[in-house]
Amino acid sequence: MKRKIVSLLLVLSPLFTFAQELTIDEKIEAKFKPFANAVSSVVFYPISIVGIDVPIVIIILLLGALFFTLYFKFANIRLLGVAIRAAKGKYDKVDHHSVEEVAGDPTPGGDVFEVVQVEGVIGEVTHFQALTAALSATVGLGNIAGVAVAIAIGGPGATIWMVLAGFLGMSTKLVEATLGVKYREVGEDGKIYGGPMYYLRKGLKEKNLGGFGKVLAVLYAIFVIGGSFGGGNMFQSNQAAAQFKLLFGLDSGFFFGVLMAILVGIVIIGGIKRIGRVTEKIVPFMGIMFVGAALIIIIMNFTIVPAAFLQIWDGAFNQTSLVGGVIGVMIVGFQRAAFSNEAGIGSASIAHAAVKTKFPASEGIVASIGPFVDTVVICTMTALVIVVTNLKSNLFKYSNLDEGNNVIMNGTGKHLGGVDLTSVAFDSAIPNFSILLTIAVILFAFSTMLSWSYYGIQGWKYLFGKSKIADISYKALFLIFVVIGASSSLGSVIEFSDAMIFAMVFPNIIGLLILAPKVKEEVAKYLKAIGHKD
Repeated sequence: MKRKIVSLLLVLSPLFTFAQELTIDEKIEAKFKPFANAVSSVVFYPISIVGIDVPIVIIILLLGALFFTLYFKFANIRLLGVAIRAAKGKYDKVDHHSVEEVAGDPTPGGDVFEVVQVEGVIGEVTHFQALTAALSATVGLGNIAGVAVAIAIGGPGATIWMVLAGFLGMSTKLVEATLGVKYREVGEDGKIYGGPMYYLRKGLKEKNLGGFGKVLAVLYAIFVIGGSFGGGNMFQSNQAAAQFKLLFGLDSGFFFGVLMAILVGIVIIGGIKRIGRVTEKIVPFMGIMFVGAALIIIIMNFTIVPAAFLQIWDGAFNQTSLVGGVIGVMIVGFQRAAFSNEAGIGSASIAHAAVKTKFPASEGIVASIGPFVDTVVICTMTALVIVVTNLKSNLFKYSNLDEGNNVIMNGTGKHLGGVDLTSVAFDSAIPNFSILLTIAVILFAFSTMLSWSYYGIQGWKYLFGKSKIADISYKALFLIFVVIGASSSLGSVIEFSDAMIFAMVFPNIIGLLILAPKVKEEVAKYLKAIGHKD
């Protein structure tokens, strides 16, 4: 195991040397951009549909989410009430110890020696903590900057497709979180190890596909490590640094990245328990602050809201080139929604696997809340603020899909396309709100990096073992990428982040489709236990 880590560090050693020598953002970008381009070209290999290039990975995500929605009879909507009540702890009594085999218990029928905190209940965090830990990785800059990116590339119409993807993604999240709990492993020290790596290996073995499952599990572990460095880290630090630079008029994000790396390092040393305690406080606070501000702006401009919805609807369906335009905007919306809520990517199942429960489906149903909060509610509100404020003040003009990935600030010619676009929209309605938005952005980025560090280290330990050396080596790498992300351009970071996040889809969706019948059994078992008539 040590030889594997040493070999990996040797491969990455030029990056370490480079990071130590450089203090100028442009030089970091020059080294990073070619790598980001190469990775992106592989993951987003396109196929042509009615003359439009569509990345295969987006098609897989959409078809998978649609299948799960139909297969589980619209459980994403039908069981939303159960999900909310379970998250609030109403059904916690059914998770207490009994003679039944507990999910993940390596010693069925006997005393549960690997108990954490509560006798008879395997797990490290509550339903609410698991949900907030997962939400902290999804409710974040994908909502603030990702929505702006979608609108910058696809116009207001991309919002419709983001919302639809959010609804469908709720079903996918239910499946992967249920499997994350069902096939988790518990160490002798009581720590939980779960996620796609484990349900791909163990679940597919039950289907007599053991060898195939092992290959998919290893691929996923590699991709989730890359995803933790990309979308779960670099994109976050990049956009937090962008907002920080915008507020204070700075040119470089390097030193901000160093400060952020120090703060992240202090928390991630404590593992999922500390992450859970931090995120259960940060996520509700930052969510209320951001949504509250968005509501204020929408209410202030309620007379413009109907026109904003009309512009969003027209942008989604009434393109000049109906087929090409609609599909182009649809792709943008779905891609940014998937990046935001991560449904089908499997990452959230790693956090949900640590929950205290003996019914895997209890956490799967709770997990379905994630895409609803993340994409259906928060992304929609962000998009409305951007569209409403632009209708009112004519702040910027939208680009066409073939004109690049930026909107243009009217009067100045300045290009906007990420968190800076959202900042301009909020600032135009609430003077000096960019100060509060900076705080929100940093908190969003901070909490997302905490959860993604946990996802990445689970993949790292799956490959290299659960030793102290593996733990320290991963965390050191993770903190280095915080600095690199803060120092790179948005274009390169998004390209690399998207590629790493979406690479995880390929092995994960295959496993979800094969194991869907197992999930259906678990859902029926849990609903019966709580007395819910399906």
